[in-house]
Amino acid sequence: MSEAKRPIPRPTPTSAGFWEAAARGELVLQRCEACRGWRHYPQPMCSSCHSLDWAWQRASGHGVIHSFVIAHRAFHAFWADKVPYVIATLELDEGVRMVDDMLELAPQEARIGLPVEVWFHDTGEGIVLPKWRER
Repeated sequence: MSEAKRPIPRPTPTSAGFWEAAARGELVLQRCEACRGWRHYPQPMCSSCHSLDWAWQRASGHGVIHSFVIAHRAFHAFWADKVPYVIATLELDEGVRMVDDMLELAPQEARIGLPVEVWFHDTGEGIVLPKWRER
């Protein structure tokens, strides 16, 4: 394993609920109270109807690989001993997309449409990351 530490996201007032839920082992997304649209990454305003009314709602934790690349060069020291690895854009059942370095998925196994499910990785740095694996 690399001795370099994984870069850790910094919660903001808008994203704090997402990270608090992840620490409990739950995947939540913002949902607009006006048009009922889902969104990720957390934003104060709905991009569809411009409402400022939203709530955190539990997500299914399921999706598929929408797109992917195989990284053959590390852009940060944390990934230096992990190449090649999959970087995937995942489309969740709720219609939003997330990006993940799917380090546990062998590059030759990656394919568009591959069903995935969420799991949670405690970084030991005060943040729990939602991660994705083959379902």
